[in-house]
Amino acid sequence: MDPRPRWYRVGWALPWLLFQYFPVADLVTTDRPLAVRVVAGAGLVVFTAVYLDVFRRAFDGCWSGPLLGRLAVVAVLGAGLAAWLGPSWAGLLIYVSAASAAALPTRWTWPAVFAATAVCAGVLLLDGGTGLLVLPVLCLLTAFALRGTRHLVSVNAELAEAREELARNAVAEERLRFARDLHDLLGHSLSLIALKSELAGRLAEVDPARARAEMADVEAAARRALAEVRDAVSGYRQVSCAQALAEARSALSGAGIAVRLPARVPPLPGPVDAALGWVVREATTNVLRHSGARAVTVTLTDDGTEAVLTVTDDGRGPTDDTAPGSGLTGLAERVGALGGVLTGGAGRAGGYELRAVLPLAPVPAAVVTR
Repeated sequence: MDPRPRWYRVGWALPWLLFQYFPVADLVTTDRPLAVRVVAGAGLVVFTAVYLDVFRRAFDGCWSGPLLGRLAVVAVLGAGLAAWLGPSWAGLLIYVSAASAAALPTRWTWPAVFAATAVCAGVLLLDGGTGLLVLPVLCLLTAFALRGTRHLVSVNAELAEAREELARNAVAEERLRFARDLHDLLGHSLSLIALKSELAGRLAEVDPARARAEMADVEAAARRALAEVRDAVSGYRQVSCAQALAEARSALSGAGIAVRLPARVPPLPGPVDAALGWVVREATTNVLRHSGARAVTVTLTDDGTEAVLTVTDDGRGPTDDTAPGSGLTGLAERVGALGGVLTGGAGRAGGYELRAVLPLAPVPAAVVTR
């Protein structure tokens, strides 16, 4: 459907009104009874008005009964006036061809156009107007021109709809990305705050100094979470792997879980470093929430081609009804966008293992599936 106002589409019909010079001139200059002139003039006015209305309603992509009725009026008046008043009025069949090409479906367009062309040629030949035999040719050329115009209008409308769809998809994708980032940020931070608050509550009477230290960690975690949310809203948030490992050590140790971390974090490309940081954060959050583990081991290797991060715990491991949560789903999307692979499942020695493999070289945009 053409998205522009209907009055705008009438503009496609206006150039063809130049052909009305011939019937108007014949109406003025040819000596006929006044009644004939009045009826012919009224018929021409009605013909022109209905013709313009057909164009106003055309290009909608649907063919309805009212439009058929208006097109029939144009065809009957055009053929009738031409047959009645002679070759000077045969040009009205050009309008019939134009209206048919603009309004009818393709399978009906050309039969209608050829019929109008035949009537035009018949009127000229019967009245000896062989000098105007260019008019039947114009009937065909006009139909071709209007079909091309109609195709261009349709293509432009489809392009406009495609742009709108792409814009909607971009907004939806950005919403999903933002929701995923907030989940990754707040899920880890709030789990850490809840854990340390619970620990501080238990230590409040038996070890007040340790309880105060835990509450200081809660305050620091809350402030850090607030800053990260602000950064996420501003679009500048970046989580490094080294930072995530340091936070994991603090959170897991505070929960009484033994932690083994890599001795060093190799230099990594920014997007890879950030993605591995999110993997560490999500794995830490899941250990604190679900695993019941007593020990966690994190390994990180870099062979110059790809980085491999593995987080393994000795907890209860996956069960038959375990399904990936929104955190792991979002994490898989984040890793996949960089051409990497995220896998999770039972570890070789029991417990749960989360493994991320990321290429260090940039992945071409055409290869990445978003």
